This record gives sequence, C-alpha cells and structure tokens, in this order.
Amino acid sequence: MTKALELEVRRRAGFRCEYCHVPEARFDFKHEIDHIIAQKHHGPTILSNLALCCGDCNMHKGPNVAGVDPETGQVVRLFNPREDRWDDHFRWDGAVLMGITAIGRATIDVLAINLPVRILARRALAEEAHFDQQS
Repeated sequence: MTKALELEVRRRAGFRCEYCHVPEARFDFKHEIDHIIAQKHHGPTILSNLALCCGDCNMHKGPNVAGVDPETGQVVRLFNPREDRWDDHFRWDGAVLMGITAIGRATIDVLAINLPVRILARRALAEEAHFDQQS
C-alpha cells in the first residue's frame, strides 16, 4: 500500500476508527488500515475497500464480512463504512455503542465494541474531551 493511499484513508476517516469512532490521536500507535472485504476473500487494496480501524476493532473483525444479530439470531453482513451511513446503524448511550439495526448489532457483537475495558476507555476519553459520543 502506498503512503499516499494510507494517508487518504486516514484523512477520509477524520483520523478515527470508522467502526467505533475512537480517535487515533489518543493512542501511542496509529490505527490500522482495514480491508473491508479481506484480502483472503479477494478484497482489493483500493480506496473503496479500505477503512481506518483501531487495533481492537480490526483484531476482532479479522476477515469477517458477516455476523449473527444477537437480537434475531439471523446472519447479516457487517457495517461497511463505504456503503453505509454510521448514524443509520448506531447510536451512543453514554460510552456504550448501541446497534439500531441488525447490521449495527452484529457489527458491535463481532467487533466486541462494548467489552467492559473498551467502554471504560471511551468514558475516560470522553472525560478528557477527546471523544465525542454524539458522532
């Protein structure tokens, strides 16, 4: 991946994870570039298939493109930052991310976005005014 492509992904994302919205600037290391459709599933390394992703979200997402909606038990595709509007699938309840659609709920579940340690980290960031839970 070229440095120019990586920088464009970061800029487009506003330097925050496109899944959980945690800002990159509050970490000692950069967020990762996620292939929305993993390379092992023939996802290309092009701007339209890339998203900025914190290490936690990327580790849990792995090559997954789908998950189980914990509310309905149905298999659904995961949130795609290039095709979906974040606000259509998620909303904040304090530092807890809520899925308002099957896609949102499955994404939160697969990416383990609401693990207690991650909620605590978002609360701390919000208290320091480094994390906007309205976005």
